[in-house]
Amino acid sequence: MKMTILGGGLSALSLAYFMQEDKEIEEITILEKEDAIGGLCRSIQAKGYTYDIGPHILFSKDKEMLNLMLEVTPETNQLRRSNQIIHKGRYVQYPFENDLSKLPKEDLNYCVTAFQNNPYEKYEAENMLQFFLRTFGEGITNLYLRPYNEKIWKHDPSFMDTQMVDRIPKPTDEEIMRSAAGETVDGYVHQLYFDYPATGGIESVVRGFADRLTDRCRILVNQTIEGIRKDGNRYLIRTQDGEMATDLLVSTIPVQELTRLYRDAGEQIGRYVEDLKYNSILIAFVKTEKDLSGDNFAFMIAEKQILFHRISKMDFLGEHYQSDGATYMVEVTYRQGDWIDRLEQAELEEKILAGLQEIGFVEKPEDGEVLRITKHQYAYVLYDLHHKSNMEKIRAYYNGQGVCLNGRFGNFEYWNMDRILRESKNLSERLREGK
Repeated sequence: MKMTILGGGLSALSLAYFMQEDKEIEEITILEKEDAIGGLCRSIQAKGYTYDIGPHILFSKDKEMLNLMLEVTPETNQLRRSNQIIHKGRYVQYPFENDLSKLPKEDLNYCVTAFQNNPYEKYEAENMLQFFLRTFGEGITNLYLRPYNEKIWKHDPSFMDTQMVDRIPKPTDEEIMRSAAGETVDGYVHQLYFDYPATGGIESVVRGFADRLTDRCRILVNQTIEGIRKDGNRYLIRTQDGEMATDLLVSTIPVQELTRLYRDAGEQIGRYVEDLKYNSILIAFVKTEKDLSGDNFAFMIAEKQILFHRISKMDFLGEHYQSDGATYMVEVTYRQGDWIDRLEQAELEEKILAGLQEIGFVEKPEDGEVLRITKHQYAYVLYDLHHKSNMEKIRAYYNGQGVCLNGRFGNFEYWNMDRILRESKNLSERLREGK
């Protein structure tokens, strides 16, 4: 039996890793359209520096998958998280509700009073905004949670469901008062310590899986898929090199791209797919003459006048990422064709450097240099109010076709690396059982 996996990111390589021991599979072929594997876990080289497509780190409550990531990575540095929210020029340790004493007095009073006298806490939350109001009150919601989420998602939180937030714990009155009194509490403790590859960026994890594939697995890059059709119990995949047949088809490419290529997908499935929402991402890699951000890793910025929503400091991650001065990954989300997408390179650089000056990372824009800007169309799955219903219908269709969906954009779920590995393992077990 032959198996073909569309896409060459973490979900594809990890699935091949789990499936290669199945003696019924004689060959596994991975088709990647880019010139290298990695997908969203690909690391980029710029003028001698390495950076990632966003701040990937290795942590998980799923110890089996965490240990697997660490096992395939040649060497890692263990680090203690130091993430800050920049609010009105002040550093507030992440998460916001655990470090309220750092706020200006009027904001502190607003947060505490609104939490203690919350008219929304008895309501069932039917969307993200309602969840924030019910859980944290108006103060924390309006000062940080609402503007930050509007900025990153480019979507009003009242039109997003609760899938991403419903596991966030509600603070107690005692915890809020301790936070307000100056006791900084470490939140989300499963993320407090994390690992990161000592060299090579996050792509080292993906390459670790690739290095453990047997000769029954082959990876083909620079593959342009032109069409897919089902022929009895087989699938015929047409590429620029001709047509190939496979018995088992797994897609980790965006479900939008799969549906465009899959000949039998009808108009109705096309409408469900077209209604799915996602954000693209722009990563600017910036070097500054001085390090003015302290011993911190990530910074979240909710202010609307600043273009970017998050900055990650590569120098924090170990000696092989350090420089004289500092280097940063600057993240900007956008939608295809929106005003951000239409900005010229010079305009982007000007806005990014002006934002760095406003938050105090450079004294003047000339003290920073944008070394490279990369744009990635598929980056963030957006859980709008139609997501769950649309995906139920799309999955049912492809399940009926015998096509397996896997990965963040293959299955259209906002999954981190550990969850992707878990889903790959679960899928491999279902496939072995003939399910």
